[in-house]
Amino acid sequence: MPQDEYRWPCSQCGAQLRYTPGQTHLTCAHCGHEQDIPAKPASSRARALQELDLATGLRGALPASDLAEARTTTCPSCGAVIEITGATHATQCPFCATPVVLDTGTQRHIKPQALVPFALTEAQARKALIAWMGSLWFAPNTLLEYARKGRAMNGVYVPFWTFDAVTASRYTGERGEYYYETRTVQVRVNGKMETRQEQVRHTRWYPASGRVARDFDDVLVMASRSLPARLGNELTPWDLGALVPYSPEFLAGFQAEGYTVDLPEGHAQARDRMAQVIREDVRRDIGGDEQRIHGIETRWSNETFKHILLPVWMAAYKYNGKSYRFLVNGQTGEVQGERPWSIWKIAFAAIVLFFLILGTIYLSDPEALGLPPADWMD
Repeated sequence: MPQDEYRWPCSQCGAQLRYTPGQTHLTCAHCGHEQDIPAKPASSRARALQELDLATGLRGALPASDLAEARTTTCPSCGAVIEITGATHATQCPFCATPVVLDTGTQRHIKPQALVPFALTEAQARKALIAWMGSLWFAPNTLLEYARKGRAMNGVYVPFWTFDAVTASRYTGERGEYYYETRTVQVRVNGKMETRQEQVRHTRWYPASGRVARDFDDVLVMASRSLPARLGNELTPWDLGALVPYSPEFLAGFQAEGYTVDLPEGHAQARDRMAQVIREDVRRDIGGDEQRIHGIETRWSNETFKHILLPVWMAAYKYNGKSYRFLVNGQTGEVQGERPWSIWKIAFAAIVLFFLILGTIYLSDPEALGLPPADWMD
């Protein structure tokens, strides 16, 4: 069933229901009626949380049960692929607030297997955002005013890939060990030359080779290009133990972005991160005081993946003609953002610092400023 056919009407009044963060039910904003989200059978849950074979996914040979058609639209400003779950034909992009008009087409993609439901309400997310903004130095006063006015935040399920792999690596390199020699040097002290001894460090290098192995579990890669990679990747940590099988009811009242980083690119990013970890394993295995790595050959096996959705509250703030985005982890309350700077606050602080430095110099050495001593009138 395409996602645009999903409806969640209230059984009491017919209004649309909305998922309640931190709960297992939908709530009607009109009459307050609550409706439980049907629990998945144990077999269905196990299937939904099962890893998919990576080689099959990269070949584009996944079975139809792992694929879905979704009604989507692409933001003309930031390129976000927004998935639509209702009969809406116009909305705002949750990433950059650009108005978008929806088309009637659908897109076939790897469907989400699981998601972490929103645990924080919008009010809790705003409280975390205000606390974070309050800790920023030299931020414009209007920034906190913006958050405190209760401007609506967008709740968006952001797409991620997770990757698993078993690795075995062989390496060659060198181990460096420090040793010290004492040498005699001449130094000038108070205008006179003195003879002193000092320790000089050298490094002896020895060939090194060996093997390291590591199992990787749920290496997380953001599958969105709409958010700055730094912000999205620093919303960690995520508790992926809270993953539940994908169910459209959890999206009621929220938006979901389709992935714009495809599986091959996501896998390449994950391999890069795993390679960095393997490189650190090699350094530890070589030991010594320094290490040189000449080569690493890694055998990859049991590679699997999942497509999941993670909850993020978003807000955008415009200052001096530029938009700044703020993200709140909808599970933990971790905040990341693109912070603006107040030029006036920075200038004022610089002026205050300048006079403090002048005052310090005057009290310690007024003649350096061409001024009489502080006690010249005594």
